[in-house]
Amino acid sequence: MQKNSAAVETLLAQHRDQVLAEWQAELSAGGGGRGLSTEVQGTEQLLDAVLAGLRANGGIGNFEGKGWEQSREFLAALSRSRAAQGSTAADTSRFVLALKKPLFTGLQRLLGNDTAALLEAVWEVSTLVDGMAQFTVTAYQRSREEIIGRQQQELLELSTPVIKLWEGVLAVPMIGTLDSGRTQLVMEALLQRIVDTGSGIAIIDITGVPTVDTLVAQHLLKTVTAIRLMGAECIISGIRPQIAQTIVHLGIDLAGIITKATLADALSVAMKRSGFVVSRGKPVVAGAPATPSATAD
Repeated sequence: MQKNSAAVETLLAQHRDQVLAEWQAELSAGGGGRGLSTEVQGTEQLLDAVLAGLRANGGIGNFEGKGWEQSREFLAALSRSRAAQGSTAADTSRFVLALKKPLFTGLQRLLGNDTAALLEAVWEVSTLVDGMAQFTVTAYQRSREEIIGRQQQELLELSTPVIKLWEGVLAVPMIGTLDSGRTQLVMEALLQRIVDTGSGIAIIDITGVPTVDTLVAQHLLKTVTAIRLMGAECIISGIRPQIAQTIVHLGIDLAGIITKATLADALSVAMKRSGFVVSRGKPVVAGAPATPSATAD
């Protein structure tokens, strides 16, 4: 074992409580981010993990090495927790970097008379702590990306609901820009609902879609084709004058697809094709039973 690594191990093994107290004081003095200064148990766990890593590797070595699994697991869990709580990557790495000063001070007490050994030990400790801090930043970024990915998926699911408008009639109100990922999600949800409900007509309402270009039209045509393959019929509603002109200018062929200006018009067509007759009844008086507004042929 190298002399400087042995000194670090001796420091953590014999003066653990002093290093721990100085680390916690350093966190308190620096603010420590969201509650990091109060994580006494966390500081104890990491010190124990670092000592285990030193003993397993026979020295400081590479933090990505085999003997540092315990330390990496702890820091990864800390980063995930901080990312979920909304802390920044800087707050998370500061928790680790605050360990430098207590270690430097402790090494100075042990190796004060050996300048060369002290400099070498300080360098290796600095390299180790920097590697740990960098690991927390990487783990934090990975956790944030996972959280953002889940949130985006949840937002997509919320923004593309499949609604049952009438017996045998489903509708999907599209809002925002269509891309391949969102179209795939809509297609899967709609096809599954067609199977579950046995509906014969699906309405895709694009009133909330700001623009229609060639790519958007291709996505719509793919969805219509998939619906037809399931034995259902598709109606596209929300064709505004601007969208109609764009479709004509782009030369997009919607022949054979029923299109309507409003969702109400599309629902009327869907009900007629389903065998329902829509009629206007008498005004409903308060307390009186309502008169059915649609009957099946």
